Amino acid sequence: EREQLAAEKNRIGKQIGQIAGRLKKAQDPEKADLQQQMNALQERPNQIKQREQQLQQIIGELEPTRDDLWLSVPQPPDDDVPRGDGSRDNVAVRCWNPPGFDASRTFAENRGFEPKSHIDIGHDLGLFDFKRGVKMAGTRSYVLVGDGMRLHQAVLRLAFDFMVQENGFTPMSVPVLVRDAMMVGTGFFPHGKDQTYSISGSDPDIVEESSVANANRHPAQDLYLTGTGEVGLMGYHEGEILDAETLPRCYTTVSTCFRREAGAAGKDTAGLFRIHQFEKVEQVVICRADEAESRRWHHQMIDFVEQFLRKLELPYRLLQCCTGDLGPKNADQIDIECWMPGRGEAGPDGRPMGAYAETHSASRLYEFQCRRLNIRYRDPDSRSTRFCHALNNTVVASPRILIPILEIYQNADGTVTVPSALRPHLGGAERIGG
Repeated sequence: EREQLAAEKNRIGKQIGQIAGRLKKAQDPEKADLQQQMNALQERPNQIKQREQQLQQIIGELEPTRDDLWLSVPQPPDDDVPRGDGSRDNVAVRCWNPPGFDASRTFAENRGFEPKSHIDIGHDLGLFDFKRGVKMAGTRSYVLVGDGMRLHQAVLRLAFDFMVQENGFTPMSVPVLVRDAMMVGTGFFPHGKDQTYSISGSDPDIVEESSVANANRHPAQDLYLTGTGEVGLMGYHEGEILDAETLPRCYTTVSTCFRREAGAAGKDTAGLFRIHQFEKVEQVVICRADEAESRRWHHQMIDFVEQFLRKLELPYRLLQCCTGDLGPKNADQIDIECWMPGRGEAGPDGRPMGAYAETHSASRLYEFQCRRLNIRYRDPDSRSTRFCHALNNTVVASPRILIPILEIYQNADGTVTVPSALRPHLGGAERIGG
């Protein structure tokens, strides 16, 4: 109805213009008749304006509800994703063990002594300080100290150089404090908003580009701390039409990440496993709208992570997520889990028997994010624009990855052997402690 009224106003404007032209030349009694028509036409826009205001109020009340419904619709899973209700229905794809280690056996059976947890190792070697971290920032906070911080930085550097120097990804820095539109565009809002830290009314200079003229109506915009570098890497091209010849775009970043971890409880909250602030090297690929190409990149990005974990010689497995464990933006997702001696069910002696735990997640999203962010490319054949496809995968998240490194590489004398791949980033050090 609003559109019809707008069209009617346009017609009236043209009619008034035509009558005004005739009035200049008209004589009585035609002039009186034309003036009467003019008066009638000039009254109608006032009536239309009142109705338009009523309609605008109704639309303003309905649009947020409509948009919430639209944004809550998840990506349909691929047909070959196994059906299931939750993580218990995920399917193991394959496992890998470093030479001389078998993750199907306990650590003691592999190495001949009972392992410490990463918490005890860190305490004994002075690698991190939970007590002072909590004093400064509350629960699930920590401070990496000495060789703990050095090991953390070494892992990040190894991962970043691996993606840039060995695999040709473009290195980028990204904002970790972003607008609401970036979180919605990448699919982290409305799902997952409860996991995000917000900074209310943080910057009065930040307004939507389309709302610059209305800045006085938006005195402040909320900003949000991102939980992954994926948000910035994808938001970089928001609203752009990319040159098809430049695809795929392969980006990597190392960024600080923030997550509330709302609702998490139990043993996962102990130590470095589930924390509020961490660093992550992320990989993102933006490619053509072709399912086969998306699938190829998904396999390739997973292979990058497998190569990296084999550099560190950490036992791991690939887990195919079922439909009930997919995030709302994913058509498919593969989780990669490292084996950690300090986790799992207790054995007869009361000690954990070891278990796999998630360290990476590889997502195939097709055009879900690119449609929301309006990232397109011009098809060279049809010359029409198409939404790109997007994929992402963790390269490494630290300090969580320090858990399997410290626990797998611990020695009976309380020291920790430094994985050979990390030694160049630790001044050649072969051992921590002792």
